[in-house]
Amino acid sequence: MRKSILTFGEILLRLSPEMGGEWIRKASIPTFVGGAELNTAMALASWTIPVQYCSGLPKNALAEEIAQYLESKNIDTSKMQWCGERIGIYMLPQGADLKNAGVIYDRAHSSFASIQTEQINWSELLKDIEWLHVSAITPALSKQMADVCLEAVKEAKKAGVKVSVDLNYRSKLWKYGKEPIEIMPEIAQYCDLIMGNLWAANKLLGTSINPEVEINNASKEDYLVECEKVSREILLKFENCRFVANTFRFDYQNEGIEYYTTIFTENNLYVSPHFKVKKVIDKVGSGDCFMAGLLYGLYNEQSPQEIIDFAAAAAIGKLNEYGDATQQKVEDVIQILNALLVNQ
Repeated sequence: MRKSILTFGEILLRLSPEMGGEWIRKASIPTFVGGAELNTAMALASWTIPVQYCSGLPKNALAEEIAQYLESKNIDTSKMQWCGERIGIYMLPQGADLKNAGVIYDRAHSSFASIQTEQINWSELLKDIEWLHVSAITPALSKQMADVCLEAVKEAKKAGVKVSVDLNYRSKLWKYGKEPIEIMPEIAQYCDLIMGNLWAANKLLGTSINPEVEINNASKEDYLVECEKVSREILLKFENCRFVANTFRFDYQNEGIEYYTTIFTENNLYVSPHFKVKKVIDKVGSGDCFMAGLLYGLYNEQSPQEIIDFAAAAAIGKLNEYGDATQQKVEDVIQILNALLVNQ
């Protein structure tokens, strides 16, 4: 029986109100179970990869229903930490982006945020695990959670478990007196796969960035040149790292997205197909789905080009789904990829 992928991060309830007062008049707000690391786990489970999820939940009926829901999606919750008093919440108006000023967080004093170093028995938790996945959101919550995340990746490396990190930057979360550059490089030292974009790597890891691409309107050729340069810089700076993945996502025709991605490994930059989507249903979770696609390919020992093509197509498919996590099957992702390749 093959080992599992374990994702570690905060489980959240996402409230998605219709603005303009509609949520008040209707006395209704759509609610989703989410969180970056859970979204990644949901995608992997949909693609029949054995996946486990570790977070913090209070011992109450609502939390138990959430755990049962995850189990119904083939996510192993046996390593859940039952502690604390509440589930974290974030509110995102329909149509808004997580990087948009419209996001409102209500996650202070959550069960996950109550986890302390040495509380989790990592040697037990990491048994039969091939990959541990974390994100930059956990260290953004507090110095305590940054220490827990560092403990997790250190213990993973000690146990021979590969580690991936998503450099998702949320400015509204870094509020405890530390800049990301003071925290994230030490965590990245233990990572085999580092995923983000040029701007996040600069902000969180201190990599260089060309001022001409910093303003976000360079040509694709210029972005790819810069991408290869920064990828090489990351591999030199973080000796455990073997794969660097980057996403490029830009607005397209008012309501759409233009999107392509890269992975750098074995001294080569591999570039995904270039997608153009005219209308997006929900932007939340596309990056998490991309990360899941990378882990799916690495877990199945695919070639770098196969890995980046699948991951990018999965992210595009997520843009057409409402909610935090994808419901796509492998066949759906391959269909998206084949349709684009036929039309190019």
